[in-house]
Formats: sequence, structure tokens, C-alpha cells
Amino acid sequence: MCMMHSHASAGNLASGEGLSSESFNYNEQKPLTMGIGRRVFSVHNHVGHLDPWAFYESEEPISPADPGPETPEELDFFMKCRGIEKTLIIPNYGIPVQAQPFSHNELVANLCKQGGGKVAGALWVSGLPQNRERTEEALKLLDQPGIKALKMSYLLGGTADPNKWDEQTLLLHETIFQAAIERDIAIHFHTSPGAGSDITGFFELIKRWGKDLKIHLVHMGGGVSGHIRLLSHWKELIEGGYRVYLDTSWAIGFAVRKLLQDLDRTGIGVDRVMFGCDEPWSDFESEFWKIQGVKVSDEIKERIFWANAEDMYFSKQA
Repeated sequence: MCMMHSHASAGNLASGEGLSSESFNYNEQKPLTMGIGRRVFSVHNHVGHLDPWAFYESEEPISPADPGPETPEELDFFMKCRGIEKTLIIPNYGIPVQAQPFSHNELVANLCKQGGGKVAGALWVSGLPQNRERTEEALKLLDQPGIKALKMSYLLGGTADPNKWDEQTLLLHETIFQAAIERDIAIHFHTSPGAGSDITGFFELIKRWGKDLKIHLVHMGGGVSGHIRLLSHWKELIEGGYRVYLDTSWAIGFAVRKLLQDLDRTGIGVDRVMFGCDEPWSDFESEFWKIQGVKVSDEIKERIFWANAEDMYFSKQA
């Protein structure tokens, strides 16, 4: 697989020392098209550098994932390596520094401008009152070419459950949501088991705003419990008129298989599920094959691999 360059400060897992630029010399690698003839759009790719961090019990800072693309050339090569025709990019994040993901919003906007219609972007925003000024600055970029979503995650604090928001948090969320509603673009929400990003917190959010706001639930609810809860509510959410969308990145195999089989059998929500590879945190190959390997109609796979994403993030109406 082709590898990208790294900043000198990117950590080495074994030694904690910086990796040389030669370790990620993408120009010397040969593209490997993984799409086996399919059109593939990814609605979840990270861009930008992430500083090493002393995660968990680590005594020295480490970089657990490769750096994301930072130039049009790197992003184009990244896509060619995996057979990705179009992609939605979001800021790279993962360290407990509130300002860090905001610092990549300009990068996202610039890559969209230079993406030739093949790159859409999601800007990082936050419902935490401490991030009000940063979020207001991010919203100023919303009308830049190619910006098609806003990205939110509660991994850095807060909760998706509006019943637990104070007045300032509610007002900031309403500002974010209204900006998205006015432009008819999605909020790209991270979900994961437990804590602030638990799928159970999103159900009340969907109930309050989901008929007006496009809500993209990343990772299908995150983890076994999240998958089961989300799948158990899927039919009622779609038939109830809620504008809920999913991508299958990081989802455990049973959940993707069950969802695709239900789509094939009932058609309920067939236009709401999309492919995302979540590189560099996940990997394209495993994300591709968890869909490609399911025994359902080719029409379902075509919708998930590219057609739904085209309608959601890349068409003139998007």
C-alpha cells in the first residue's frame, strides 16, 4: 500500500523518535487500485497532521496512525491508491486539545477548492461553549466551494444528549444546526459506545431536530451495543421522516451484513447508507470488503459505494 509523507515530529511507535520523510515518500510508490472495477466514493477521510501524544499508559508521545494528506497532490495520490473517485474530507483529530481539529478547517476548505469537483469537505465545529469563538470562525467558511457538511464529535467533551446541555450549550448547538439547515447540509456526527458519543444520546437529538436537519451517524452507532440499538430503531426512524444517514466505517461485520440484508429485503433506507474508509484511522481494504463480501444485490452495493454519496455530497443539489 502506498504511504504518505510525515512531518519530522510524527512519532515512531517503537522509539518515540521522529520518522524521516523517506518513510512516507508517496511519490515513489506505485498506486494500487483496490476498487476492482467498482466506482467508490468515501464519505469519511481525514486530512492533516496530528501531533504525537502520550496516549493512555504511554510514557512517550506516539503517532498511532499515518498522517493524513495535506496537499492536493497527496490527496489525489491517496485516492488513486485505493480506487476512490470522490471523497468527503474532515480534519484529522484524536488528541485532547480543543483547538487542534479547528486548525485544519482552512486546509479542508483549500483542498475542496482545488479538488476539481472530486473533493467535498466537512468543517470542524463544537457545541462546547469554550469553543464558541472557534466555531463561529468555522461557520464563516461554510459557503466556500465544496463545503458540504459540518463535523462534530463528543470525544473531546460534552454529550450528544440535549437533555444534559446547559443553556449556553443548547444555544451554540442551535446556532450550528440552523446554519446546516439553512444550507441543507449534514452534520457528520461521530458515534461510539459509551461516554458522550453513545448512540443512545443521539436518539433524543434526532427526535428534536432530525426532521429538519440531515444527521449523518458515523460508524453506524459504534460497537456492538450501538449497532444493535441503531438497527432496532432504523425502520421507525426512516418511516418517521427523520433525515438520518449512516456510513459503515468501523462497523462490526454482523451489523453491516444485517443492515445490507435488510436493505435488500425491504428497501427501507436504501438511499441512506454510504461507504467510508476513515483513513488513516481505519483501512480501505477491510472497509471495502465488509460491503463487497455480503451476498446482496449489486444494486445495493452500487448505492452504498457511490450513488448515495453522489446524491448527498457531490451532486449539484447537494
